[in-house]
Amino acid sequence: MIGKFLEKEKAIALRKQGKSYSEILEKVAVSKSTLSLWLRDVDLTKKQKQAFSVKKKLAQLRGGAARKADRIERTAVIVEQAKTIVGKLSARERLLIGVALYWAEGSKEKSYRPSSRLDFANSDPVMIRFYVDWLRNALDVADKDIQLMLHIHENRLSELADFTKFWLKTTGLKSANLVKPMIKKHIPKTKRHNTADTYHGLVAIRVRRSTILNRRVQGCINAIGNP
Repeated sequence: MIGKFLEKEKAIALRKQGKSYSEILEKVAVSKSTLSLWLRDVDLTKKQKQAFSVKKKLAQLRGGAARKADRIERTAVIVEQAKTIVGKLSARERLLIGVALYWAEGSKEKSYRPSSRLDFANSDPVMIRFYVDWLRNALDVADKDIQLMLHIHENRLSELADFTKFWLKTTGLKSANLVKPMIKKHIPKTKRHNTADTYHGLVAIRVRRSTILNRRVQGCINAIGNP
């Protein structure tokens, strides 16, 4: 009983010194619920309360940083495992991946538009690079027949040269492949989320005189969709 009394007095004294519950529990071997009961009537100065707020915030930041580091580490492991699962792609696999991409993002023939060239648009650099390589290697399209058109909002026109340079580097195409950019009207009320440093506009990749190729790709799409 005397031991408990002494522990309580010690806990109260430490609290009055501005120690946190965690710091007190390191020196007083009781449960947190007991400590809370002992200290509920202990008044703290304004300065001590502010100090506790700062400590709590710092602890939250440390906890957040630790969770972030753990998430990054676990994500890296998952990504590496996924790479192992995919392995080296065969020419046929790359062909089918390209067909699936075109199925999702490419233009198709319509009854009212029977002659349509291969026309693909996206803002993802990795996807665009894969697609251009797919044109070259899976469909044997020559670079001279590939056109690159940049779609850019009018309020980003000052960045047109930088965006153009970025997409030429991404695709390995030349200035000769460029066609006049499509300027999109800026609508201030529209809330666009993709405006960070990773944004380089949307790019359309077109193949000149490619109606037959479009029909071949559509045939592959039909084969996948209707096995």
